[in-house]
Amino acid sequence: MEVKRNKGVLKRIAGPVVTATNLDAHMYDVVKVGNEKLMGEVIKIKGDNVIIQVYEDTSGIKPGEPVENTGLSLSVELGPGLLTSIYDGIQRPLEVLVEKMGSFIERGVTAPGLSHEKKWEFKPVVKAGDAVKPGTIIGTVQETNIVHKVMIPPRTEGGTIKEIKAGEYTIDDVICVLDNGAEITMMQKWPVRVPRPFTEKLNPDIPLITGLRILDGLFPVAKGGTAAIPGPFGSGKTVTQQSLAKWSDAEIVVYIGCGERGNEMTEVLTEFPELEDPKTGRPLMERTVLIANTSNMPVAAREASVYTGITIAEYFRDMGYDVSLMADSTSRWAEAMREISSRLEEMPGEEGYPAYLAARLSEFYERAGRVNTLNKDFGSITVIGAVSPPGGDFSEPVTQNTLRIVKCFWALDAKLSQRRHFPAINWLNSYSLYLDTLGPYYDEHVSPEWNPLRVWAMEVLQQESELQEIV
Repeated sequence: MEVKRNKGVLKRIAGPVVTATNLDAHMYDVVKVGNEKLMGEVIKIKGDNVIIQVYEDTSGIKPGEPVENTGLSLSVELGPGLLTSIYDGIQRPLEVLVEKMGSFIERGVTAPGLSHEKKWEFKPVVKAGDAVKPGTIIGTVQETNIVHKVMIPPRTEGGTIKEIKAGEYTIDDVICVLDNGAEITMMQKWPVRVPRPFTEKLNPDIPLITGLRILDGLFPVAKGGTAAIPGPFGSGKTVTQQSLAKWSDAEIVVYIGCGERGNEMTEVLTEFPELEDPKTGRPLMERTVLIANTSNMPVAAREASVYTGITIAEYFRDMGYDVSLMADSTSRWAEAMREISSRLEEMPGEEGYPAYLAARLSEFYERAGRVNTLNKDFGSITVIGAVSPPGGDFSEPVTQNTLRIVKCFWALDAKLSQRRHFPAINWLNSYSLYLDTLGPYYDEHVSPEWNPLRVWAMEVLQQESELQEIV
């Protein structure tokens, strides 16, 4: 498809936010900024001024440099090769970038999210003459231990298969042709800000077994549920999330390191390939996608990393897999929003955060859920977001707005972590609103006494707290 390209001129630069003029652009178009062609995204249009957030360091660019509109929205490549990958916030594979330029990423460098040279063994599960529609699974690829299911893209018109072929192909090769002329490859592109479609959202009534007894026993989360892990610095948010990524019974894990320490991402990168998946005996990395967007990377890319992660999770959900997505930490994303909002000179809300903070958080968390996919399979995304309130103050806006959205609240306690009690989840402050929907599952698969015993245990812990105040 021929995309209209258009050039404008840089007028103003304020950190990661730049203004261009004489640029024909739409909201959320991807643009190339300056002589180095830095990647940016249109976030505001005011008369002839187009305001762009840049996903790379803007040091050294100056007014008068060109800005080129690609006419495309920020999209990710979805297909075989996602699993075991390590990306930055805009789906550039870090392993490829290391080969190109070493440990430090240079500006203006692009790399496709998936390898376009590698060949994959495609096995059709449908035949010529079969009717297909958007979301229909037409074949499989043995990617790792996980079977990658190749689907008709959601925005493709359905029809009857004219030709489909087995064999080794790259993700760009045509593997299937429909009677309406549509050519299907193993790769599809999807804009990150648009939720992928499904047939129906279902009640989350199956628990995500986390492997942590306090969570499974007292504060369970459902597959397709949402949970928040707020806690002060050093209380074990990252370690808890890493434990959930390692031992929960999700089939696919998407781990987003959003604005946190680089050392923690290094720990994940070194540990995950060595850890064994208890279900398959294979390395844990084979069912994991990592998105590393550390605190020293440009702030604008934090938002992109969150949307990139949830879009990849939705893609695996559409195959019928149970996905768990860890976002560490949503507070850093909110801080990036606050910085960009102040650069845009918008009216600040509470504690300087933008007025649309709650809307952006809900946009993200509402993409979780257990669904009936377009192929009539069942898939789920469980979103677990860490929140880092300054000084452990749970009354600050990010924690409070997250609390309104999520149904599971696992509050971490600095006093427990100082006593080396891990996971440092405070059993008096935490809660789960999934107990009613999960009750029938526990009655059937565990014991009818599960809920009464859980209530009794919570009462004992409550009495202990009351007695501690007296003694």
